[in-house]
Amino acid sequence: MSENPVLPPSPSGSVKLPDPQQSPWAALGRRILAAAVILVGTVLLVWLDRAGYKDANDRTGEVDLLDAIYYTTVTLSTTGYGDIVPVSDTARLLNAFVITPARIAFLVLLIGTTLEVLATQGREMFRVARWRKNMGEHVVVIGYGTKGRSAALTLVKNGLDRSSIVVVDPHPTALAEAHADGFAVVTGDATRRHILLTADVHEAQQVIITTNQDATNILATLTVRQLNPEVQIIAAVREEDNVPLMKQSGADSVITTAETVGRLLGLSTLSPDLGDVMEDLLTSGAGLEVAERDLLLTEVGMQPQRVGDQVIAVVRDEKIYHYYDPVVTQLARGDRLIVVRPSQELPWAPRPGTHEGEDYARDTEEV
Repeated sequence: MSENPVLPPSPSGSVKLPDPQQSPWAALGRRILAAAVILVGTVLLVWLDRAGYKDANDRTGEVDLLDAIYYTTVTLSTTGYGDIVPVSDTARLLNAFVITPARIAFLVLLIGTTLEVLATQGREMFRVARWRKNMGEHVVVIGYGTKGRSAALTLVKNGLDRSSIVVVDPHPTALAEAHADGFAVVTGDATRRHILLTADVHEAQQVIITTNQDATNILATLTVRQLNPEVQIIAAVREEDNVPLMKQSGADSVITTAETVGRLLGLSTLSPDLGDVMEDLLTSGAGLEVAERDLLLTEVGMQPQRVGDQVIAVVRDEKIYHYYDPVVTQLARGDRLIVVRPSQELPWAPRPGTHEGEDYARDTEEV
């Protein structure tokens, strides 16, 4: 892990945008402490040199500890009633070269801190308001452990803007890592409605659920589906037995993490080369990748086996068919292809030759 400071816990349900500054309240506490040190130090200076001061309101003219405290407070605050004054050369020199700089530092601390707190809070409120205004059809990642972080970074590598991803996680470590990766974070339990509403789940296009507890994932899926009946939910479960329950809860796609890892281990044991190829397919940004793309206009009517890419499945009318299925012997308009292609191409990047690709190419030329 990089040397990023662990941020203090945020209030549950609050939005924290990436690249945050240090808590203004922590800075305020340190500055108040510094001001108190200046105050106490000045009182001690006046008290130790009390013989060099004269109190006009005291018959004896002597300065006691209470007078020292009084003189220090009115002097540092620039009130200066003039009832207690330095009369000796030593006291005057101390006032000129010690107490006056302390007075300036005291005022700078208090005024500067107040302005900084107000400016920081106002700036953060403006950033969050602007962020919310631009939200819509974004991706919510629930749980920022190994799985959630890999999913989010895979989306970024394949062209999704970081500002379109919102992380929901209750742990400060996850908060720090998500901020380091440039993502906005909602701190809190994703099974609670108000936390998900803070992440604008009701307007999200996709939700990825990757916590380490199947029960939490199922409950979060139910809550997300209730808030947004149209959103696409991709969820992870640790146990194969929980897949049907997760789908009944509303997940569109379920990935079994423990079983998947076990199968890869088994394949690698039987055939290390096959295991390497499977790992390559699952690794983003290197070698080959499994991708989904539109059908080219020139490919209409062709057999899947004759397409330039290695077609492994065809999506037609929201159903998935294997490339050898008789239903998809001939490709038709509206089909989408699941293919294996070089990782240099974004999985969902349009290609010239499709209706969407023609618009994409035209926009690229204009840019």
